[in-house]
Amino acid sequence: MDVKSAILNGFIVEEVYVRQPPGFESAIFLDRVYKLRKALYGLKQASRAWYARLKSFLLKSGFVMGSIDKTLFLLSRGGDTLIVQIYVDDIIFGGSSHALVSSFAEQMSREFEMSLMGELQFFLGLQIKQGLEGTFVYQAKYTRYILKKFNMGDSKPMTTPMSANTALDADEDGEAVDQKKFRGMIGSLLYLTAIRPDIQFAVCLCAHYQASPRTSHHQVVKRIFRYLKFTPELGLWYSSGSSFSLRGFSDADHAGCRIDRKSTSGTCQLLGTSLVSWSSRKQAIAAPSFLWMKATLSDFGLRFGRIPLLVDSTSAISVAKNPVLHSRTKHIDVRFQFLRDHYEKGDIDLVHVVSTNQLADIFTKPLEFDAFTRLRGELGVTGWRCVYNALIKGEIESQWTVFIALLV
Repeated sequence: MDVKSAILNGFIVEEVYVRQPPGFESAIFLDRVYKLRKALYGLKQASRAWYARLKSFLLKSGFVMGSIDKTLFLLSRGGDTLIVQIYVDDIIFGGSSHALVSSFAEQMSREFEMSLMGELQFFLGLQIKQGLEGTFVYQAKYTRYILKKFNMGDSKPMTTPMSANTALDADEDGEAVDQKKFRGMIGSLLYLTAIRPDIQFAVCLCAHYQASPRTSHHQVVKRIFRYLKFTPELGLWYSSGSSFSLRGFSDADHAGCRIDRKSTSGTCQLLGTSLVSWSSRKQAIAAPSFLWMKATLSDFGLRFGRIPLLVDSTSAISVAKNPVLHSRTKHIDVRFQFLRDHYEKGDIDLVHVVSTNQLADIFTKPLEFDAFTRLRGELGVTGWRCVYNALIKGEIESQWTVFIALLV
């Protein structure tokens, strides 16, 4: 649902005055100003005032606010649950009971002027296809838009976002390129990483050189666009039959940066077979984000014991489990103290995984085509045509067959 003139629903607590706007001047009090009673668009307090009004209304209606995500609200009634997610004036909601969902829609319509948009199909650039077997989320429309925007629509497609032999550095002797255009390309790609983990590492690596982009950096960014030309329809498939077991993968290319010798850490978390969180960042210390994911999922009533954290370094596991740090391991004291602390608390269970099965590998380094596509598939990045073909072969039950056949 969409709230009409949402900002105007907010009540401001502070005293705010504005000069008399054109067309609303007082012929008697020319030297006076207006005192605002409600928020207006453009006012710094407006968004906060609207959120405060909506939050107050939801809490009075029996909702509970998420402990991690403050824009998440949940309502439990009997054995049913209603979930509400807020993004400024756009609200996504769903529940286990049609009656509960309808009641919420009517309640909101009575309190605010609303537009009910129906089943979720498009949100903030995300395209959503829903069926009984699962949900497919992708950004094909946005991908084609940025390809056209940066004149890459007719470029030669590439099968991977980055060559396995690519090693970027500052390239201070290289030819400088238009910084504004380069930053625009990076910004557009960063938004796309919200649903495309397969380009996360390449985009984040190129983003390091926005201050002084060179031709070598620009060529790598153009290759990412050429990869998108090859795979515009890829997205994430979330199966409704997936279990609720939480797993985490963590990897690092120790001291891989050619400039400051810092490591690039890659992490990803899967809820069953569904990828729900991922990151690729250069940092001195990698603090796994699965603990944040564990706390977030607790708002939905999901409880977990020891979460398996799969790493491909036996020495890292040994150091994290060892209660005594030797002098040779002092340089990694902080990170493994963090891991050991949560290991001893029972939050995580460090498990060794062979390097070929390390899903987080895709977030730490450029890979060859075979390894890249294999890991991409295991992360659940696929195209709706692949889902359709699986339906035809009987690999997925036939409820989606008619639905996706219409797309074809």
